[in-house]
Amino acid sequence: MDILVCVKYVPDSTADRRFEDDATVDRAGVDGLLSELDEYAVEQALQLKEKGAADGPGDGADSTVTVLTVGPERATDAIRKALQMGADKGVHVLDDAIAGSDAVGTSLVLAKAVEKVGAWDVLVCGMASTDGSMGVVR
Repeated sequence: MDILVCVKYVPDSTADRRFEDDATVDRAGVDGLLSELDEYAVEQALQLKEKGAADGPGDGADSTVTVLTVGPERATDAIRKALQMGADKGVHVLDDAIAGSDAVGTSLVLAKAVEKVGAWDVLVCGMASTDGSMGVVR
């Protein structure tokens, strides 16, 4: 079973937050991390993988968990965290043209990235973004 998990790199909620002149959050000025809600999604994917492996060869023993993120260069840290948790692969969509996009624009980029990742059996996502309390389904 191939499992794809969408994850987001978010500003640390304990850090002082500031806004840029264009009303976007100053992400460069604060430390970031893998969204806590996405950590749960990664953990659920890993449990699915483990359950498949426990069912025996041919029933998930060769399962993979791939994490996908869209974001700035520092978003690689979210992928690293997911890999430390046990994910097998990571995909990072990095494009400066996406910077400052709203949730709907970002969801379109994410949807296209999900299509390009390749074949997967299960898609797992966190319930919302912890940095904006936002969730979009396309």
